[in-house]
Amino acid sequence: MIIVLKPDATEENLQTVLEKLKSLGLSGHVSKGEFRTIIGAIGDESILHNQPLEAFPGVEKVMPILQPFKLASREFKPEDTVIRVDKQEIGGQKLQVMAGPCAVEERELLLEIAYQVKESGANFLRGGAFKPRTSPYNFQGLEEEGLKYLAEAREKTGLLIVTELMDPREMGLVKEYADIIQIGARNMQNFRLLKEVGSQEKPVVLKRGMSATVKELLMSAEYILSEGNHKVILCERGIRTFENFTRNTLDLSAVPVIKSLSHLPVIVDPSHGVGKWEFVSPMAKAAIAAGADGLLIEVHPYPEKAFSDGPQSLLPSRFKDLMTDLARVAQAINRTI
Repeated sequence: MIIVLKPDATEENLQTVLEKLKSLGLSGHVSKGEFRTIIGAIGDESILHNQPLEAFPGVEKVMPILQPFKLASREFKPEDTVIRVDKQEIGGQKLQVMAGPCAVEERELLLEIAYQVKESGANFLRGGAFKPRTSPYNFQGLEEEGLKYLAEAREKTGLLIVTELMDPREMGLVKEYADIIQIGARNMQNFRLLKEVGSQEKPVVLKRGMSATVKELLMSAEYILSEGNHKVILCERGIRTFENFTRNTLDLSAVPVIKSLSHLPVIVDPSHGVGKWEFVSPMAKAAIAAGADGLLIEVHPYPEKAFSDGPQSLLPSRFKDLMTDLARVAQAINRTI
């Protein structure tokens, strides 16, 4: 249920409603917009059917949330969510680019890449210290050593860090170093992990599963939101179809679809979406034109030697050219990069 408060409702009115919901065994999630404050009542909605909430001081109306993803829906929060990470914002007028290697491989190489993507205009450095791989014999990441390299890169360049969490037991370690925690496609429906990142305050990039529908992605986001963490960034990274020329099929229609259903910011990972570097730039530009709030792009100066995902990594020079092109696309749709 959505409980809409009147424009002149007081803080006391708000707290009275929240206390009532709590007494009924429901949780109340508050969304304060420019003109209205909305309370999302989460739990067994049948409890509210005989409750005269509209008679409470400051309450304007009570409405059902039709979507199964309650807190992620536009019904709960009509305005776009803008997530602030240090001095950067995701979901606002400015587009954000998160760039770097698929995996953190060694200290000097990571610093080299960090300086290069920073010079080209990126504000976030992406890199995996824990790597989920199809084969158990492939490189699995440097773990805490890799996290320390990422932290050093942040200290020296000012770039904010995006890195993946795979296991709830590693939450404390990853949270210590990361500015944004990434949940990978393979873990989109790892509900124990989603609850874990929902119980802490770091922003979360939630990647769409390789065979997941938009609804399933939003329901996974709901797990994080329902635990109290409202800093969720959704990521389209391609889905598995019958087409095998590209690594995946990058579903750019998901961007406007999600935007129509949810207030959460949406970014696109064209690197995993196509799997071949020559198609990354055109799909990155198309993603921005489609309304994405940012991009997640793999960059590596020696892709032929990369421990993982070399074929889809852009050379730093190509990434620099892409950033120039993205600025033109952004300008065309009244945004900046």
